[in-house]
Amino acid sequence: MREFVSVVRVEGPLIAVEGVDDASYGELVDVRFPDGTVRRGEVLETRRGLAIVQVFGGTSDLDTDITSVRFTGSPMKIGVSRDMLGRILSGGGEPADGGGEVIPDVVMDVSGYSINPFAREYPQDFIETGISVIDGMNTLVRGQKLPVFSGSGMPHSHLAAQIARQARVLGEEEDFALVFGAMGITYEEAHYFEKEFRETGALEHTVLFVNHADDPAIERIITPRLALTAAEYLAFHEDMHVLVILQDITSYCEALREVSAAREEIPARRGYPGYMYTDLASIYERAGRIKGKKGSITQLPILTMPDDDITHPVPDLTGYITEGQIVLSRELHRKGIYPPVDVLPCLSRLMKGGIGEGKTRGDHSSVNNQLYASYARGRRIQNLVAVIGDESLSPADRLYLTFADRFEDEFVRQRHNEGRSIEETLSLAWKLLSIFPKEELKRIGEEDIERYYISGGA
Repeated sequence: MREFVSVVRVEGPLIAVEGVDDASYGELVDVRFPDGTVRRGEVLETRRGLAIVQVFGGTSDLDTDITSVRFTGSPMKIGVSRDMLGRILSGGGEPADGGGEVIPDVVMDVSGYSINPFAREYPQDFIETGISVIDGMNTLVRGQKLPVFSGSGMPHSHLAAQIARQARVLGEEEDFALVFGAMGITYEEAHYFEKEFRETGALEHTVLFVNHADDPAIERIITPRLALTAAEYLAFHEDMHVLVILQDITSYCEALREVSAAREEIPARRGYPGYMYTDLASIYERAGRIKGKKGSITQLPILTMPDDDITHPVPDLTGYITEGQIVLSRELHRKGIYPPVDVLPCLSRLMKGGIGEGKTRGDHSSVNNQLYASYARGRRIQNLVAVIGDESLSPADRLYLTFADRFEDEFVRQRHNEGRSIEETLSLAWKLLSIFPKEELKRIGEEDIERYYISGGA
């Protein structure tokens, strides 16, 4: 270890240390403050005897004259073990539940390790969340990364907690764990998750990393990496199936922008750093399954879109990296519909591999296509009626208009504590589709229509 007292500059969360010739990118640093406290930092840049260090925990009390900086010679690591389950940790990995330190079985690099693409196993195990609009039309598959695009004030926290509480794989007795990485959430949200997990017993198989809104923003950069490192240990060392929920990715990107501005980097779109795509990929791509390993990591990142703008850089870049998206609708939320999922812009690119005979049911794919087409037509007619009225509508148009309303009220709408099996979801779909005459169900095969159609309507 090398120790220096040559801090020459402080800019936001960054400090510049002079006289350092052998620092490495990503090297862990201990920064000792005047009051004796020690905060961790990480080397961001080295040039001509100068090391730029980002300090997790902020630099508000730092005195350049007497502050010492110790370079450890190794990247940032965290001690992990199965004993982490049931624990609540800070965004920096410190105990935040009054318990003692986690006794590690293994010490792992928080940056993770790249998974050889050839070693990846294609995700194809259906995960039943108990939520019809997801299970029926945007199926989550084990090993997938499926983000939730939300907006300020929307019930994404309730949706995340419900998925965490209800998610299961059909026909398997599994060793399941949940890793929750919170970045910039309020104390109210943190209390909600903790209360929800405690009351339902989910906390016993959960690890919470919580960075509050008033915690240093710079700490948010390390929080998702700590959470994913814990998930990788549980999945690939303990053979557990791990669901990772990361909320809020937008807060994480704001912290990235803050560091980028402090480094005086040339900004890209809306002031975010040009490397944000690569940085987000280093988080999202840590989900998946590995051949020969029993465990898996499934990611459910949650991000809030500023002004509900889906073209904002954070959701835009996320959509390029991940395998689809679940989009929450402000309009449905105003109608009092929970979960307010707008199925039209939603997509699960891996859905086809996780549904069908032997996984869900043989008619699942065609029922999904018919629901989507019928609802899309009903929405178009709703927009038309808003402009010209409903006097000129044909009987068929009125049928689709009725279907769109019932679809939102009966299929999309669920209670917070209601879980529907995939059989219940598909039965409900057939109940709604049976309001149409058989000849209108053009995306479903005759055999399935004869088997599941409810004669006389519903």
